[in-house]
Amino acid sequence: MYERILVPTDGSEVAEAAVDHALGLAERHDAAVHALYVVDVDSMSLALGAEQLDRVEAGRLDEMDEVRERAERATGYVADRAAERGLEVVEHVSSGRPHEKIADYAADNDVDLVVMGSHGRSGVTRALLGSVTERTLRATRVPVLVVDAGADG
Repeated sequence: MYERILVPTDGSEVAEAAVDHALGLAERHDAAVHALYVVDVDSMSLALGAEQLDRVEAGRLDEMDEVRERAERATGYVADRAAERGLEVVEHVSSGRPHEKIADYAADNDVDLVVMGSHGRSGVTRALLGSVTERTLRATRVPVLVVDAGADG
């Protein structure tokens, strides 16, 4: 049923909550796991100068140690948890708008399922903060399993 499962991650506890679900499904379906970290250019533009932002947008993260290390930690977490289960992970880092890059990656790599976490916010909080998960649901035709990071067990 599933041959390729994508786990978008930003290294947060919310993203990590989705990892076990994704890896469990990968084990059951003998599926390949893809870990994707997207450097959010919109949020980075507030903190970076023009030259640094150009590097991020061009995907030249090798010149930005802190951003590269954060990305490697996030995808590495997925790879480490997968290795504990005997699974291999394709790690990929991209830059852009996360929901767009997730949808593009899923389409370009014939992903069968996207597994991602959610804070489970609603109402005004969600409206003010937005939701990468919600935007991803709208941006892709690939099924998305949303794991509520706030749910018990």
